[in-house]
Amino acid sequence: MSSATYLAKERAVAIEAVERASKVCQSVFKRLVAEETLTKNDKSPVTVADFGAQAVVNSILEKHFPLDPIVGEEDSKDLQGDEGRVLREKVVELVNTATEAPMSTEEILRAIDRGQYEGGSKGRFWTLDPIDGTKGFLRGEQFAVCLALIVDGKVKLGVLGCPNLPYQMDKPDGERGVLMVAVEGQGAFQRRLNADSSEIETPVHVADVADTKDAIFCESVESGHTSHGDNANIAKLLNITKPSVRIDSQCKYAAIARGDADILLRLPTSSTYVEKIWDHGAGNIIMHEAGGRVGDINGNPLDFSAGRTLSANGGGVIAASAKIFDAVISAVQATLAQKNK
Repeated sequence: MSSATYLAKERAVAIEAVERASKVCQSVFKRLVAEETLTKNDKSPVTVADFGAQAVVNSILEKHFPLDPIVGEEDSKDLQGDEGRVLREKVVELVNTATEAPMSTEEILRAIDRGQYEGGSKGRFWTLDPIDGTKGFLRGEQFAVCLALIVDGKVKLGVLGCPNLPYQMDKPDGERGVLMVAVEGQGAFQRRLNADSSEIETPVHVADVADTKDAIFCESVESGHTSHGDNANIAKLLNITKPSVRIDSQCKYAAIARGDADILLRLPTSSTYVEKIWDHGAGNIIMHEAGGRVGDINGNPLDFSAGRTLSANGGGVIAASAKIFDAVISAVQATLAQKNK
């Protein structure tokens, strides 16, 4: 099998699924966020979009690859019975705006529940995060629909749909909506989200940064997933003085993969938190195919063979261009060692 045909169908189907799910999320934002008054803690629009996007992606995957299991973030428990009726009706209405043929309530709930596979080291399966970056979504900022194909514990294909990411980061008020895709051994590419099928994909590559003093951090907007204080200490060790790019979700992987920033630090915030595979699958292969490296705080590659989490790793996630990755890991370990004294 030639490299051009390797996973060609999977690649095309994954792109279709992510694009349709991205449309679902954008529709929810316009209808339930922008036009409704939300209390500060009202997460219901995210919940509707999460369920809707997962139903859309899972139904498309089932149509084309009925034997492939899926590791997804959601199940339909909160949509069942009388208590789930209002939310369920919103999800059903939403999903049927994005599917080729109408789906019944039962079909939609079953599609959502196809995401309960436990993962593992053998065979092939998909992993999906229907909305990565819920706070960014609610702010109308960065979030991503993230889909990856894993075969025998290795990520082989990844697609990120980033509806609000500027197509060119140096033009933040310009055109928005990026789709990024990578297949093992084929490189990483981007094109406009929901573009015409004739649009040519553009290869992306990490920035050619050989010295960390020239590097730029890509950090979360809020500090829930990592410690900005630790990041500041690491920046000092690496002689980094440039301001960070702050965006939520796996859009950070996309930004680094195309050279908008250079380093992603997701340091452990507790001794008990374990990263989920759907939070990193697509970003991991896109980074690798764009010339970067991704690992845990010890520099070991992420291990997607241990089930639904990265429990086989040492904690945290670090991503950077290959030339500076080892230097970043050294600074991370020095900072954590000092912190733990």
